[in-house]
Amino acid sequence: MAYIINLTTHSDKRGNLTVIEKQIPFEIKRIFYIYGVDDSVRGGHRHHKTVQAAICVHGSCIVSNNNGKGEQTDFVMDHPNKCLILEPQDWHTMHHFTPDAVLLVMASTPFDAADYIFEPYDN
Repeated sequence: MAYIINLTTHSDKRGNLTVIEKQIPFEIKRIFYIYGVDDSVRGGHRHHKTVQAAICVHGSCIVSNNNGKGEQTDFVMDHPNKCLILEPQDWHTMHHFTPDAVLLVMASTPFDAADYIFEPYDN
């Protein structure tokens, strides 16, 4: 099941510095980011192998998740120290992006089209 981790953030009068290394529970093999999203829904898939970590580094969006056990969870991604870990079985969509949203995603595997499962769970 997907879960949130709070990334270590160091703050002082000069601003904030958020640390990612040693906090993501896998070796990062791919990094991409999503931005400039209109009212579209992104995602709509799960994976055979890939684990992902998503951080909305600017703005906000909602990630809806179904773990295949009849549970749907909505995660509001609205702070750059909030990191959502998505396991391979987590069928997820990303939506309600604010106009300024930038969603950074780190993945445990390089891109492989065969790793994607687009059919949603029946429940």
